[in-house]
Amino acid sequence: MNYLEIIGTAVGLLYLYWEYRASAWLWVASIAMPAIYLDVYYQAGLYADFGISIYYILASVYGLGCWLAGSNHKESRERKPLPIIHTPRSLYPALTAAFAMAFVIIGLILSRWTDSNVPWADAFTTALSIVAMWMLAKKYIEQWLVWIAADIACSALYLYKDLPFTSGLYLAYAIVAVLGYQKWKRMIT
Repeated sequence: MNYLEIIGTAVGLLYLYWEYRASAWLWVASIAMPAIYLDVYYQAGLYADFGISIYYILASVYGLGCWLAGSNHKESRERKPLPIIHTPRSLYPALTAAFAMAFVIIGLILSRWTDSNVPWADAFTTALSIVAMWMLAKKYIEQWLVWIAADIACSALYLYKDLPFTSGLYLAYAIVAVLGYQKWKRMIT
């Protein structure tokens, strides 16, 4: 039994709770969880997930900064919490291109230079997660939709890689992502 996987799962549940509530505390868990999972993913041969854990740590520091900085209110010049908003449609092509580019590059690297037996599945979930994490930092409501796709794919991948606790966690992520999308929809400004 991998105790790091269990601890990482527990931290992941805290992350879920705080993300659902749109609490900046989610970023603390979002820094701790990938740090814990570095060893889990490496041992399982999920090298893209190992790499994205490093990205998550860095992106979480960025996200925390975005959320804490908030936004300037033009009339009163005071800082307000970063609002939940829809992703500007003008960003869709760039986000799609970022996903496609990350997917192909990561997939090629994993299939050519690692012993991964799931290079393209690992690349797919990683590329989706890269995009979703950036969208979360900006508090775009559609980040939940990207997470739903990524979480379902991750749950299946982790079950295949014999990581049952992590698979269950990502299935829970997918369920909470549906609920989170609905909650954020009510909170949108």
